[in-house]
Amino acid sequence: MGEGDASFVLGSGPVAVLLIHGLTGTPTELRRVAQGLAKRGHTVYVPTLAGHCGDNSDLQATGWKDWYESARRTFVGIRQRHEKVIVGGLSMGAVMSMHMAAEHPGEVAGLLLYSTTLRYDGWNMPKVAVLTPLLMAIPFGVHLCRFNETSPYGIKDVRLRAIVERQMKAGESSSAGLLTMSGTSVRELHRLVAVVKRGMRSVKTPALVLHSSEDDITSRWNADYVEKHLGGPVTKILLDDCYHMITVDLQYRSVISHSADFIDQLIGKESPEAVQLDEHRQLA
Repeated sequence: MGEGDASFVLGSGPVAVLLIHGLTGTPTELRRVAQGLAKRGHTVYVPTLAGHCGDNSDLQATGWKDWYESARRTFVGIRQRHEKVIVGGLSMGAVMSMHMAAEHPGEVAGLLLYSTTLRYDGWNMPKVAVLTPLLMAIPFGVHLCRFNETSPYGIKDVRLRAIVERQMKAGESSSAGLLTMSGTSVRELHRLVAVVKRGMRSVKTPALVLHSSEDDITSRWNADYVEKHLGGPVTKILLDDCYHMITVDLQYRSVISHSADFIDQLIGKESPEAVQLDEHRQLA
C-alpha cells in the first residue's frame, strides 16, 4: 500500500480498483471517489506514493521510478487477491495508470483517467509552464521551473478551496498536499510522460477519460491527446462546473457515477439504475 500512513482500503467486493494520487498530492484527494466506488460493491485501494505526504525535501529525494514503484507493488499485491483489477488516478496518477497498463499487458481490466496531466497548460498556469521541457534542457534549467500553487488550486468549490488552502499553508501535506512543486519534481514528471507517450499505442485496455472543460491546470488538450493516441477503446467525457481536482470538486458525484457505470460495463454487471428499471417493468 505504498508508504506512510495516508494510504487506505475501502470496500470488500471481488473487483479491485487501484487509484493513484497526483504529483505533490495525497490519497485524500481520491477518498470521495473511493467511497463512492466502494458503495457500488468494489474494493478500492489508494496507496501513498514514495516521497509524498511529507515536505519538499522528501519529494526531491525521490524520482518518478520510485513513485511508480509504490503503485506497482500495490498492484502486484492486489493481483494476488483479485481476478479483475481496474487502475486509475488523478493528474500524474492517470499518467502512471497508463504506464502500468503498458507494463502489465492483459492484467489491467480498465483504466480510469482523471484530469490526465501530460503538460501544464491550463488557464491558471504561467505561460512559461509550456516551455518547461526546453528549460530543462539547458544548464541549471531545473532551478528555473519551480511552481507555487495559486488560487483556485484546482478547485471551483469555494468552501472546499478555503479549507484546502488553509491546510496547505499550515503544512498539512498528508491532507492537502504541497503548496510548492520543485523543478526537480517537474523534470521527473516530464521523464515519466515521455516514457508513457512512447508506449501509449501498445495499451489496448479500455479507458474512461474524465476531464474538466474548465481545467485550470491542464487543458482538455491532454484528454484529447489520450483519446487519439491510446491503443484501446476510449470513452471521453468532459465535465462542466469544476476545475482540475475533479475527484473532490463540485462534480465529484458525476466522477463516481461515470466511473462505476464504466466498471459495470467492463465486468458485465448491470448498474443499479438499470436493475431498478428492469424490476419496475416486471412489476408492470
